[in-house]
Amino acid sequence: MTNVTYRGVLTKSEPTKSLTHGFKRSVGRNNAGRITMRHKGGGHKRLFREIDFLYNKKEIPAKITSVEYDPNRGAFIGLAVYKDGEKRYVILPKSVVPGDTFIVSPNAPLMPSNRLPLKNIPVGTFVYNIELKPMGGAKVARGAGIFAQVVANADGQTNIKMPSTEVRKVNENCYACVGTVSNEERHLENYGKAGRSRWKGIRPRVRGSAMNPVDHPYGGGEGRQGRGTKRPKTMWGKVTGGRKTRSPKKYSNVFIVSRRKVGKNKKGN
Repeated sequence: MTNVTYRGVLTKSEPTKSLTHGFKRSVGRNNAGRITMRHKGGGHKRLFREIDFLYNKKEIPAKITSVEYDPNRGAFIGLAVYKDGEKRYVILPKSVVPGDTFIVSPNAPLMPSNRLPLKNIPVGTFVYNIELKPMGGAKVARGAGIFAQVVANADGQTNIKMPSTEVRKVNENCYACVGTVSNEERHLENYGKAGRSRWKGIRPRVRGSAMNPVDHPYGGGEGRQGRGTKRPKTMWGKVTGGRKTRSPKKYSNVFIVSRRKVGKNKKGN
């Protein structure tokens, strides 16, 4: 079992009450109550922290007063107190500590957590909390340890290399934060026991090869058997590996400069 070391990183254990509220987790159900994602349910009760992804307070400096844990996401969050007194939670980048300041401005210096338009960010800079439409709020690169990279600026568009290795065009007037999202060690975490998965709301999965033929395409056979099918399949017989699933007419196809690398192509990158 391995853990992320919070001691020496987090500065506050209880969240700011005015920025939290209770909520009912979907636990894999849709609005009709039907299970659309299996193996989810239970888990510890959580408070929802209201995170500011819109960043609509421009030209007003803010000071980070705490580094906190958020059970609803992998990244650390911080309480930002603006100069006019307003408090908001924001996702913190790596290396930012209480007492540091940031500002949302077209003329902001190129410092971690500062937010400025993509057209004002030099090529090669790591960014996170990226908008896809001007004033649409941060949508891309928000997970723990994640970053995207500015690779080109031309013709009113900025080319962004996504964490998936995809290169995508984004309007140059969209805003992004400078830096890399905090808690980069999270992907090294090893739960170590089944109970810890249950705390997270993850229920047990049964391997298809351990089932009967009636229950799964991989089922049956004496002793341990291979899957017995040419391609990997789901419980319902749908091919799940090696088949393209992206729609040929998807609206965002025109923004894709180069597709993400998958399978064997991804190895060595």
